[in-house]
Order: sequence, then structure tokens, then C-alpha cells
Amino acid sequence: MENSDHFDTSNTAVFSDIETFSGTDGDEKPVFSETFTNERSLQGNIAEYRHDVCRKTFSSEHELLKHEEIHSGDKTYHCEICGKCFHQKWKLTVHKRGHTAEKPFRCDICGKCFVNKSNLITHKRIHTGDKPFHCEICGKSFINNSNLVFHKRSHTGEKPFQCEMCGKSYSGNSCLVVHKQLHTGDKSYDCEICGECFNQKCKLTVHKRSHTGEKPFHCDICGKCFMKKSNLSTHERIHTGEKPYLCEICGKNFVQKSNLIVHKMTHSGEKPWHCEICGKAFAKYSCLDTHKSVHTGEKPWQCEICGKNFVAKSDFTSHRRIHTGENLCYCGKCGKSFITNGHLKKHMMMHSGEKLFNCEICEKYFVSNSTLNRHKKIHNGEKAFRCEICGKCFVSNSDLKKHRRIHTGEKPFRCEVCEKTFSDNSNLVSHVRSHTGEKPHPCDICGKSFGTNRNLKRHKQIHANRKTLNSGT
Repeated sequence: MENSDHFDTSNTAVFSDIETFSGTDGDEKPVFSETFTNERSLQGNIAEYRHDVCRKTFSSEHELLKHEEIHSGDKTYHCEICGKCFHQKWKLTVHKRGHTAEKPFRCDICGKCFVNKSNLITHKRIHTGDKPFHCEICGKSFINNSNLVFHKRSHTGEKPFQCEMCGKSYSGNSCLVVHKQLHTGDKSYDCEICGECFNQKCKLTVHKRSHTGEKPFHCDICGKCFMKKSNLSTHERIHTGEKPYLCEICGKNFVQKSNLIVHKMTHSGEKPWHCEICGKAFAKYSCLDTHKSVHTGEKPWQCEICGKNFVAKSDFTSHRRIHTGENLCYCGKCGKSFITNGHLKKHMMMHSGEKLFNCEICEKYFVSNSTLNRHKKIHNGEKAFRCEICGKCFVSNSDLKKHRRIHTGEKPFRCEVCEKTFSDNSNLVSHVRSHTGEKPHPCDICGKSFGTNRNLKRHKQIHANRKTLNSGT
């Protein structure tokens, strides 16, 4: 260690315009002569001490010695509850409050309480809007210095925290700590309601909200509530139209970084997640997780209103809108409602006649990529879904489900007008039009409309036949 008589001022703002303090004894020997690097040390007339390794400065030798313990690895303060060790006593005191749930520092604006005073000071800046820490590269501001330091690494690409087990590096120590738990399998935070375990306290806090239904983050524009602040931030971009994540290959923008990562795989063809049962590959782990249910038959999401079960939570959430009528998507041309925006977009293509997805084998066009993929199986002869009753095979799981109803006699789709039942939803939709008189399929040649696409095709054949006869004469 070194004191201020020898310290390096290369990266320190020195108060050189202040008169140097000096004193002498009877032998004319100077006993005090110092230059100070900050207002505090100048006003208090306190020498600064700098650590040899990290170059951090301290106002007293005692503070420097306490700091030295961090570099020495000496952790002399032990928590008698969990056994965790600390370099300094005050850190142990703060840590113990995690066990006792003591939060002595209270915000006088919103009443929220904190374990230590520094967290309270940072929190208050949320109310005042004060962001005193500025990035000199992009101008972005932050409520605390640690967030600024972490942010700057996004510009420099610096990742100073390395995992000694696998060599992977991270820009923040907290990210490294979470990563290490993948190696150790440590999940020390247990949910007392369902028993699920987590490797971070914040993840447990968010998980508990799934039991309590708490959604503390509110959108100021539409009032919608969210369990996580990150979900609110993503949602707010719907209102602002902000899509900050740009694909440098095709120029497409995305609301979320995760969506950009998955999108890039469409360019590279990368599908890193493989099903160990059938070998099918997926771009997203969530898609693989959902796919596995095809093999297991598991449908963990059940509708409490009608009892129907679903493989994926997203399908379950969309289905509930049928009962609640909440957040339905309406067609501006015909008024038809849909449970997802994706379904509405497909429907709109019926009005526009737009078919963007092209089969490179037969040049046939389709409204959606999923329909194209199903069509391609006709060319390669792939029929992976087999009926266990009669052995017949099908291109898609939905086709197999429809077929099974022939064996079971099940007709789950009921007309609300006449109570007639159908084995397939598309047949019900066509039937309902006999009551409403709706004919959404117009002929582009003569303008006549039809209730089903099949009847339209049959009608168009009449025009084609007439054209053939006319050309013959």
C-alpha cells in the first residue's frame, strides 16, 4: 500500500489551484506537505491511501486495511444461520437481515422498505426521476453507478468475470454467479407453496406472484398489469412502436432481443434444440418443450370453464378468450373475431387474396408457413402421426385428431342456433353461415359469393368450362 506522498495522479482530478499546506519545526524541517485529490480530503486535511493492486483510494489507513481483506480472500465474519462468510462485518449485518426479513430503511414516499440505506437512496431516485450517472458514449443515464459501469461494457465488449469451470465470460459478476449455479445445481430458494426451487431470490419472488396473482407493474397508457417489470417494458413498446433490435442481415426490427435471436436462426438455418425421441430440431427451447408433449400426451393446462386441456400455456391463454371475450382481435372488413392476432392476420389474407408462402416443388402458394410445411409432407410422403386403432397415418396431429372422431363418434362442436353437432370445427363454421346468410367467399369473375371455399371452387369451374367451350368454337 502507499500513502498520498507517492500516489499516481494520472487518472485523478488534482486540486492544483489550491495552496499547498506546509509546516516546519524548529530545525526548519517540513513536517507536513500534501496535495489532495478531492474536496473531502482537502477540507478534512486527510491523507489518501491507494491500494497497490486495484488503485482504489481511501481516506484512512484503517479503511485501506479493511479493503485489503477483499484481495487477501480472508473472510472472517461467518453467518451462523447459513454458514456464508464475509470480508467485512457490516456486510454480514446486512446479510443477516435476509434471514430475519428486517428492513429498517423505509421510503417516506411509497412506504417500501429496504435492507440497507444505499438501496433506499437509489430507490428514491425512481420517485424523483433523478439519474445522476451518465454514459459519455451514448448519453444514456442511470440511477446508480453500478448500472452505468455495467452498461459501458455493452460499448466496450468487456467481460471481466470468467467462469473457472468452463471459461465462459460475463460483463457482470451477478451474471457469473447465476451461471455457476448451472454447474453446481444449487437452487437454495424454495417456494413454500408448491416446493419449486430457484437459484435466485428475485426469481422466487416473481414465481410467488403466480400463486398470489399479484401484478405490481402497471402500464400508464392502457392500465394493463404485469408480474415482471421487464414484461411491462416490452409491452410499452406496443404503444410507442419502438423496435430497438435490428437484424443486420434483412433489416427487420424486433421488440425483444430474444425474438431477434430466434429470427436470426431463420437465416442461418440453426436449430440447436433436438428432441431425443424423434430427432426433430427446433430454434427455440420452448418449442421443443411443447413438442415433447406430442410423445408423452401430457396436457398440463386445463380450462376451468369447459375442462379442455392444452399442451402449451399460450394456447390455454388464447382459448380462455373464447369464454371471456377478453382481448379478442376483430376483422375490420367482416367483423369476425379471433383469439390471437396471428389468426386475424391469416384471416385478413382471405380478404386480400395474399399468399406469401411458396412451395418450391409445385409452386403452390399458402397463407401461412405452417400450412406450407404441412403441404410439403405430401411431396416427401411423411406421415408421422399414426392412428392406434386402424393404423392409418396422417401428415399432421390435427388430421389424426379429426380422424379419431370417426372411431369414437365424438362431435364436440355444437351449433348454438339449432344444437346440431359436428366432428370438425370447419364444418360447424360452414353450417353457421346457413343461419346467418354470410357468404365470405366472392367470385372475382362474376362477383357471386359463397358460404364455403369449396363451393366457390366448384363455381369457378363453371367459368373455366365455359371458357374452354368458347375457345373451341
